[in-house]
Amino acid sequence: MIEEHLRGRVNGTLTRVAALIARTGATPNTLTLLGFLGMAGAGVLCAAGSFFSAGILVAASCVFDALDGALARVTGAASIYGAFFDSFLDRYAEAAVYGGLVVHYAGTGASWGVEAAFFAAIGSLMVSYARARAEGLGVECRAGLFARPERIAVIIAGLLTGFMLPALVILAVATNITAVRRLLSVRGATIFASRPPRSP
Repeated sequence: MIEEHLRGRVNGTLTRVAALIARTGATPNTLTLLGFLGMAGAGVLCAAGSFFSAGILVAASCVFDALDGALARVTGAASIYGAFFDSFLDRYAEAAVYGGLVVHYAGTGASWGVEAAFFAAIGSLMVSYARARAEGLGVECRAGLFARPERIAVIIAGLLTGFMLPALVILAVATNITAVRRLLSVRGATIFASRPPRSP
C-alpha cells in the first residue's frame, strides 16, 4: 500500500513536470538523448577522476530518463521506436560510465578496479539482455534484484561517497548473479511450459 502510494505520488509529479516541458515543444526522444549525453559526460568525468561531479551528472541524467516516458504519455507521443531508442541509449549510457571507470583505474594502476568495472559492465549488459531476449520469446523475465534502477543507485552512491571500488565489487557480483537468476528463471518457465500434460 505504501509502495503504491509513493509510486502514485512520483508518477503524479513526473506528469506535472512533463506537462510543463510539453509546452516547450521538446520531444520524448530529445529528453532521452539529453539523458544519454549526461551519462556520457559522467563517463568522461569518471575517467578524469572527478567522481563527485560524475555522480551529480548521473543523478541529473536519471531525471531526464524518468521524464521522457512521462512526456510521451502526456503528449500522446509514445511509440515502439521511442521505447527502443530509450533502451538502446540506456545500454550505451551505462557502458560510458563503466568505460570511464576502466580508463581511470587503468591510469592509476588499480588493476582490480579495472577488473571490477569490466565485470560490472558485462553483468549489467547481460541482465538487460536476458530480459529483452526472454520477453522477445514471450517469457516474462524480471528475476533478481539488480535491474537498471538498482545499478544506477549503487553507481550514484559510490561516486558521491568516494567508495566507488566497493560499489563496483558489489555491482560485479550482484549483476552477474542477477543475470544467472534470470537464466534459471527462463529455464524453469520454458521447461514447465513444454512439459506434456499428465494423463488422468
